[in-house]
Order: sequence, then C-alpha cells, then structure tokens
Amino acid sequence: MGRVFLVELEGRSFYKCRFCHSHLALVADVVSWVTESDFKFVAFRVLWEICWSFTCRRGRAYLFSDVVNITVGPQEERLMLSGMHTVEDIFCCCCGQILGWKYILAHDKNQQYKEGKFVLERWRIAEEVIEEVSFDAHPGLINVGTP
Repeated sequence: MGRVFLVELEGRSFYKCRFCHSHLALVADVVSWVTESDFKFVAFRVLWEICWSFTCRRGRAYLFSDVVNITVGPQEERLMLSGMHTVEDIFCCCCGQILGWKYILAHDKNQQYKEGKFVLERWRIAEEVIEEVSFDAHPGLINVGTP
C-alpha cells in the first residue's frame, strides 16, 4: 500500500470526517438544500425528496455533488426508500470509516438526478467553519485627544 495524499479544501466552510478530521466536501457542494427560488420550478414531490428524504441507517444525510479523500467499495444493488439503486459505499481514505454511499445508477427515471452524487451520513461528518480575522487597525470615529 502506498502513501495516502489528502486533499485540503480551500474555503470558509467544509465538512470533515468526524473520526480523523480529513476534509471531505465544501458546504457549497451540498445538493440537498433548496433555495426559495427553487420552489417555483420544482414539483412539490421532488422538492420534498431533495430537502428531507436523505436518510441513512442512523438518521439524516446530505447529498453532495463532489467529495474528496474517499475510497469506494464494490458496486451493489440496494433497495432504498426511493427505489432500487446501484450504489458504492464510500469510506474515508485516512481512517477507513464508512461515510455513506455514491449513487451509480438509479432504476427509476425520477431518481436519475442522484446518479454520480454522494450521500454522507450526517452523524459521521462534522462541519468546520473558518472565521476570518482581520488585524488591520481602522481609526474610529471618536478622537480621544479632542476636547
């Protein structure tokens, strides 16, 4: 086995492995959030599924368009709440913990938007938010020395 090279994500907010803290995905890559403008263009049933029905063995999960620092398991057919799918389990490449799965093929035409996307189980990931600190001094409006 060779050396593992990890990708460090550039961005203010990202998700990392809860067990070893390896970077996994940017918050911007979450597909399962819907903005207010999407309500006008998406049928209610599809919208409901995008927002709320991503669940896993132990609770909520998020759908991502891109994930890094993972390895994939073998393809398998899996019956899920939304129908039959061909999926691959995904694992953290650093610590080996299972993180979720990748959709390879959706057998239902209405589920094809999931193909090629990743599901990370919420309890297995942690969100990291990097606050920007500015050390630049800015003069205030109050002048201390004037009477």
